[in-house]
Amino acid sequence: MANYSNIFVNEGLSYRNYRDLIESQLEKGLTTGGDNSESMLNFTRLNVQRMNRIEKSAVLIEPLITAIQKLKKHYHLLVISEGWCGDAAQIVPVFDKMTKISPEKFDMRFIFRDTHLPLMDAHLFNGTRSIPVLLVLDDSGELILKWGPRPAILQQLLNGWRMENPDHEVWSEKLHLWYARDKTQHTQLELIALVEGLE
Repeated sequence: MANYSNIFVNEGLSYRNYRDLIESQLEKGLTTGGDNSESMLNFTRLNVQRMNRIEKSAVLIEPLITAIQKLKKHYHLLVISEGWCGDAAQIVPVFDKMTKISPEKFDMRFIFRDTHLPLMDAHLFNGTRSIPVLLVLDDSGELILKWGPRPAILQQLLNGWRMENPDHEVWSEKLHLWYARDKTQHTQLELIALVEGLE
């Protein structure tokens, strides 16, 4: 069983440090994973732009703010992610906004999937290492809830797009167009349900 507290405290990065590391790696021609191919570097560059845009434009909806403010306990959010992951880029800025409005309710740390494969493999999605994964821990380090890697409605659409055309570029374009049109709304709606499942 994973020692979540140890990973959170000793290996986790703040959101700012996570963002800074992604960008400093890019400057060296590296990604956060072991694949430093030009395609992965391009994905990472796009994701930096996506995170910048969402940080500036996304606004938390009132029901999510209310759900967070009603929490009586404090929780730790441990996020498994990577700089090259498109879904992560579309979602993790929302996690950051959640923690910023109520730092007394949440603190958050990031770890990279490819350097924590045993933990990742304990939280597979349909047998795959899909990210981001949000792990919600209580103050004793016990895992309470998890969420990810994307909103359920998008997962259903993605399953269909992949069946229609398995080419990554084709379905990836549809995926990111959906995120752009959705403006984080479905992500936030699912996070409301998650927060309401806490005390």
